[in-house]
Amino acid sequence: MPPMQDGGARQPLRADARDNRRRLLEAARDMYIERGPGAPLEEIARRAGTGIATLYRRFPDRAVLIREVVLDALQRTADEARQAATAEPDPFAALAWYIHRAIDVRTAAVLPALLGEFPFDDEEISRARQAGRAAVQALVDAARQAGTLRPDVTSGDIGLLIVRLSRPLPGGFPADVQHRLGHRHLNLVIDGLRATARQPAELGGPALTLTDLRQFGQPETPAPDPHATVPGERADPRPDSERGDHRPDGKERVRG
Repeated sequence: MPPMQDGGARQPLRADARDNRRRLLEAARDMYIERGPGAPLEEIARRAGTGIATLYRRFPDRAVLIREVVLDALQRTADEARQAATAEPDPFAALAWYIHRAIDVRTAAVLPALLGEFPFDDEEISRARQAGRAAVQALVDAARQAGTLRPDVTSGDIGLLIVRLSRPLPGGFPADVQHRLGHRHLNLVIDGLRATARQPAELGGPALTLTDLRQFGQPETPAPDPHATVPGERADPRPDSERGDHRPDGKERVRG
């Protein structure tokens, strides 16, 4: 897909137009998570409480809507990280607050659903991604320097944790139940992130940074493999007999 360039400076919207745009973006985000990039535009407009004509006035076609959903999600994620850093004086509490808010924004759920549908080389999207990475890295660095975050936790761990807690559960869980379960399970995990965690287990697996994660999830990647450890990771070419088994202590046992 060719890069889509921003059409110049955005004109300020009236309050009612801003409200319509916000509701359309959130409805589209949720529909794409639930039904993929082919979600009907009429259903998106209905869920947003607007008419289809309003949707087309703001977003002339599906490609424009998808791009704006992605850009909005990335920008809101970066905003949440910056707000957490300024509003919460305790670095670990700021990091925890950000993770909770990232689950609410649902960036980590909608981007995997739209892989291949938006241009990674779009200049505005690239800037938003870079801003988000920098803001999250600053939160992780501050918590680590304060001695309250486990020293072996990386920014990539935080990013993948958000992905795992943001993805929809299989089965018939209502949306509000899934949302509350994500926050409940995050509260369980947060204690394990603390440097003072009781009997901390050794972490196994790769210690990925946010920069490392850029290598995964690109549009040309194949379908997820059952042996992949992060979204979009390529399959391990080794046969099953040569792959390591992951043990509860985080180490690997090689079959042989």
